[in-house]
Amino acid sequence: MAKFASGRQSLSISDRSGLAFPYTEMVREWTGAWVHISEYEPKQPQLDPRPHAADPQSLQRVRPARTEFPTTDFLPINPFTTTGSSKEVSVSEPESQRKNNDIVRFYKVKAPVGGVAISTFELTTTLAAGINAVTDTILLNDSSEFPASGYIMIKKLNTTTGYFENEVIQYTGNTSHTLTGCTRGTNSQFRGAVPKNTTASAHASGANVYGGYSITMVQTTIKYAGQPPTFTRENSYTFNLVNNATSTATGGGLQVLAGPLNDNTNQTLIQ
Repeated sequence: MAKFASGRQSLSISDRSGLAFPYTEMVREWTGAWVHISEYEPKQPQLDPRPHAADPQSLQRVRPARTEFPTTDFLPINPFTTTGSSKEVSVSEPESQRKNNDIVRFYKVKAPVGGVAISTFELTTTLAAGINAVTDTILLNDSSEFPASGYIMIKKLNTTTGYFENEVIQYTGNTSHTLTGCTRGTNSQFRGAVPKNTTASAHASGANVYGGYSITMVQTTIKYAGQPPTFTRENSYTFNLVNNATSTATGGGLQVLAGPLNDNTNQTLIQ
């Protein structure tokens, strides 16, 4: 039977370049082409992708995502700035993620600012008379620094369960320490969301009452070396007092707190 020659002195024409090369240096490429070893191209792995099953649609042991409670935050040192003969107060709180019309309650204020008393920032008083679950006119011992309309929170602790059963109430009028137009068992906006409504209930005379301020965010344009050349940040916000500050000043002290009006209850999950 005839055999093929070894080709030690033979040349072969490459299917790729058309050039002549020593026969013994030729190889068969994956495409079937007869090429010189210098021209050989391996097969791209992406031409034969490995098979994959469909992506899983669910974890085997799933749990619902937790809904975060509204939280209280520390403000920078001396966060308040007042302006003489003005009701507007500026609050420094970088990257707060608060929104316009949020109701913010301040506490642990360490010092007056611009003639504004600590109690004015913190808005605290007590009930002058007990109320039931449907009372829509509420008498306070001192509402002189509370906004003309807004929200209050009445603190209530259930001594049997150990849970707070605070109630948030919206009011539309404030005259002679009396809040009128009260909507019972509501809640106030915080970081753009409204927690689920609290429960209206009876409260005894002398119960602690807390107020908050409706805020307006302040946008600041900051220059940037790259692109875009500027960007906007909301590192502060303002609120209005009932009475003017007496001077321009910055203060408030260290570790002042700002948070939701109702910050210690088992009923603050977002709806």
